[in-house]
Amino acid sequence: MAEREIGKVKWFNAEKGYGFIERGDGKADIFVHYSQITGNGFRSLEEGQQVEFTIGQGRKGPAAEDVRLVGG
Repeated sequence: MAEREIGKVKWFNAEKGYGFIERGDGKADIFVHYSQITGNGFRSLEEGQQVEFTIGQGRKGPAAEDVRLVGG
């Protein structure tokens, strides 16, 4: 099972369905696509929200997968 990381949403564009997460370990920001947000209903993120995720390989490089709100 992949190790989960915790980060903070840097920005997310709900119209385009993607954004970036600031990683808590000082590594490069990571891309997030709405299809990887876990939850019911409209899948979106707000700037500053804390999230946990795993790292997978997207079409253009590393991407967040199985994204969940911390405490949500």
